[in-house]
Amino acid sequence: MYWEIGQYVSEMSKNVGWGKSVVSAFSNFVQSHYVGIKGFSPQNIWRMKQFYETYAENEKLSPLVREISWTNNLLIMMAAKSDEEREFYLLLSSKNNYSKRELERQIDSGLFERTMISDTKNQLFLERSYGLTALRDSYVLEFLNIPEKHKETDLRKAIVSNLRKFILEFGKDFSLVGEEYRVQVGNTDFNIDLVFYNRELSCLVAIELKIGKFKPGDLGQLEFYLEALDRDIKKPNENPSVGLILCAKKDDAVVEYALSRSMSPALIAEYQTHLPQKNLLENKLRELRELAEAEGLSDDEESGGE
Repeated sequence: MYWEIGQYVSEMSKNVGWGKSVVSAFSNFVQSHYVGIKGFSPQNIWRMKQFYETYAENEKLSPLVREISWTNNLLIMMAAKSDEEREFYLLLSSKNNYSKRELERQIDSGLFERTMISDTKNQLFLERSYGLTALRDSYVLEFLNIPEKHKETDLRKAIVSNLRKFILEFGKDFSLVGEEYRVQVGNTDFNIDLVFYNRELSCLVAIELKIGKFKPGDLGQLEFYLEALDRDIKKPNENPSVGLILCAKKDDAVVEYALSRSMSPALIAEYQTHLPQKNLLENKLRELRELAEAEGLSDDEESGGE
C-alpha cells in the first residue's frame, strides 16, 4: 500500500505539479474519511514518495523491501548512502527478522562498513572458513559496560551475561555451546574461553579472548584448540571448526605474517567497548577500495605490457 501511494504521489508530482499544500490536503482527506487510520501525515506521505522513487527502477532491491517492516525500510532508506549498503541491510534485516532497535544498533555500529572492510582484508580466511562472513576483523561490544581496564575473566563473564546482544553482533545463527569449555588432550585439561555453534554452516566456533595486543603465539594456542575440537568433539556430519582470537589491539602486518603459513580457518579480530565513528569507517573503506582499484589497474597495465 505504501509503495502504491508513493507511486501515485510521485506521478502526480511530476505530471500535475503536486506540492506540499496538495499533499497536506490529501493527508487530511485520508485521515478524515478513514477514522482511526494512522501513518498518513504529510511527512509520512512524502516518505512514501521517496520510498517509491528510491527503489522503483531497481529490479534487484525492489522485491526485498516487501520482506521487511515499513519502520525498518525507513531506517535503511534514511541511513544508507548507496544501493550496496541498502541491499546489505535489507538482506540482513529480512534474514534475521530484526526489530527496529536491533537494526538501529547495527546501523549505528557501522556494521556495513566493518563487514566490507573485513571482507576486503580477509579473503584468505573466507576461503578457508567456507565463506563464514559472520566473522569479521572488528567487533563493537559497547553493551558490555565494562571499564577500560579489565581482565579476560571480566570480559568473558560480561559476554555471557549479555549473550543475546553478543549474538546480535555476531549473527543469529550462533548459539553458545559453553564457556571455559574443557577439552582433554592426553592427561592434560585445556579450557577454551568460548565455544559457539554456527547453525547455517554446521561447525563449532572457538573464541579466545585477549585483553592485550595480539601475539603470534596466540595463534598456535588457537590452532591447538581447533585440532582438539575436530578430533574429539566435532560430529562426523559437521564441518571443521573455525577459530577467532578476539583481542584489544593488533598489528595488521603481524597478523598477516602469522596467518600466511597457517592452514587453519582462523581470524584475528579487534574488539572495542564503544561505538565507532562512522565517518572514520567510511574513510577507511574508501581507502581500501581505492587501493584495490589501483592494484587492479596496475595488474591490467602489466598484462597489457606483456
